Amino acid sequence: MCGISGYYSFHKSISSKNILEMNQAIKHRGPDDEGFWLSDKKKGTSFSGSDSTPKIKEQFPILEDDKSEIALGFRRLSIIDLSEKGHQPMLTEDEQVVITFNGEIYNFRKLREELQILGYHFDGSSDTEVLLKSYQEWGTGMFEKLDGMFALCIVDLSTQKLMVGRDRVGMKPLFYHQSEQGIVWASEIKGILKNELVTAEINWDGVYTNFLFQTTLAPKTCFKGIFSLEPASVMTISLTDQKLTVEKFWKLPLKTEQGISEEEAVKTIDHLLSESISEQLYADVPVAVMMSGGIDSTLIAAKSKPFNARINTYTISYPFSEEEIQNASLAAKHFGVLHKVEKVSDEDVLDQLKENIQHFEEPYCSLEVLINAAKYAKDNGIKVVLSGNGADELFGGYSHTLKLKKWLLMRNFNFTRHFIFTKDPFSRKVKNYFSQDFMFDFFRQSQISMTPFEAKNIITSDIYKNIDSDLAGYHLSESKNYSGYFEYDMKYSLSSHHVFRDDLSAMKYGVEFRYPYLSNRLIDYVAVLPEHFRFNGIQNKPLLRKTAEKYLPSEVLNMSKRGFSFPLNHFIKNEQKIRNFIIENLESLKKRNFFKTEVIDEWWNRLENEYDWVKIWQLVTFELWYQKYFEK
Repeated sequence: MCGISGYYSFHKSISSKNILEMNQAIKHRGPDDEGFWLSDKKKGTSFSGSDSTPKIKEQFPILEDDKSEIALGFRRLSIIDLSEKGHQPMLTEDEQVVITFNGEIYNFRKLREELQILGYHFDGSSDTEVLLKSYQEWGTGMFEKLDGMFALCIVDLSTQKLMVGRDRVGMKPLFYHQSEQGIVWASEIKGILKNELVTAEINWDGVYTNFLFQTTLAPKTCFKGIFSLEPASVMTISLTDQKLTVEKFWKLPLKTEQGISEEEAVKTIDHLLSESISEQLYADVPVAVMMSGGIDSTLIAAKSKPFNARINTYTISYPFSEEEIQNASLAAKHFGVLHKVEKVSDEDVLDQLKENIQHFEEPYCSLEVLINAAKYAKDNGIKVVLSGNGADELFGGYSHTLKLKKWLLMRNFNFTRHFIFTKDPFSRKVKNYFSQDFMFDFFRQSQISMTPFEAKNIITSDIYKNIDSDLAGYHLSESKNYSGYFEYDMKYSLSSHHVFRDDLSAMKYGVEFRYPYLSNRLIDYVAVLPEHFRFNGIQNKPLLRKTAEKYLPSEVLNMSKRGFSFPLNHFIKNEQKIRNFIIENLESLKKRNFFKTEVIDEWWNRLENEYDWVKIWQLVTFELWYQKYFEK
């Protein structure tokens, strides 16, 4: 787990100050080592940095004032092969191919054995070296073989190509800026903004989707000209003519397999999850399981013990999480693992509130408890944490999915919206409900954010008129069943939102989150199971519950679904400091003329339910985002 950055300047060599500052901006992602590689497209030179290990500094000169057309930067968080043999950028013996890689390849030991049979020799034991030799053997065909989370860059001087790629479901982020002057990429947008080829500008199309979905829908971001490389994609840039192509190496399988019994499905899921946990427990540093008290993470903890009898678990405690804490402790005692509870108070949240919000690089509608979970791990010497994230999307875990059948029936009456002429809040709510013509709209409605009407109403007309509010380009297959919703959950709820937030939360403290539910084989298997196994419209995650029955106490199995997040509305209502914080930032926001001041005041003075608090918080976090990335 690390951070990568780089650029390719099309027409001129630019100062190495760019890559140095880009790498420094993502220092938190890799505190253990750093490295650089500069090239004129014909040959390359490796450099160390001020934060490189002593041995690396002995091997390579420290990068100072230099110029190049191509530059790669790397920050290392040592997880596997802690020696300098895992240092990056890593080169082939002939120095024609170089790689920077962020993530973990869980099947790298199997790939290593396959490559050894083919005659390859390995100097170290890192998965990076396996990736490098996999590319030598299979080219971009290697991506189909990789089971893991990754964002990587490969420069091949022999074929004059530069490639950036991202894992199947986007567990590792990778952003890029493309212009006539060149292309710039990094694990976080913070790094990209340090490059001289990039100027920070607001992308209002991205802000619009952010307000509607709790996150900006990839490939767009809230920055003009900066994009998120979509999951399962490889982008190739020719070093001879700068031609850019993007290819997908995997698609979510949706064709239902017939002839499978539910009993067989439960046994196979049990086996595949064990296999995934076994692979993801592998590390040369301490590993723990973060338990929220629900089925997903508790099942991972239970199934981890046979592979690591000394596995540690921990839970983050926050207001109104008493039931989760009790169940997590009960479960840990049930299967006999060491368990700790870390309490997060209002004061803890306030302590670094502004810094934590601005760390996310876009407006947000919540307070992220996972930052506290990552801090706890770092403070206790834990570098790798297994998470239950991904189970909700894969197995139908969100409570709003239970409303799907009702919506499919009620959408037949959508014509009634044309006869609603009153404009009071209730009428608007009804009209919004009967405006959900597509599965995409049903998915949007479930995200607890602004409605399209509210977003249009709050944004000033001179800005809104230039926003592309037609989101048809984000529509997927639009199947009129659970499979149609499943597509949106996997692409937008998971890839654009949850694992993206996880990564930023964890890497702020140099911690790696891993996701056993998101292994290749488990996703491929569950995605094609008969729909009635995975979704019954009555209970969330019915198939995973059956899998967990033999492992978990009944209290955990029967617990209702709750999100793992700090109770924002309670926090705002009961903490005067946060209310003052909100008022201060709303007043600052009003002066910018981006949003209608009268609507801001109306929203602030009419806070009736949790949705109203969310809308206000989206405006506050927009202001903090703007302060961080646009004010000089």
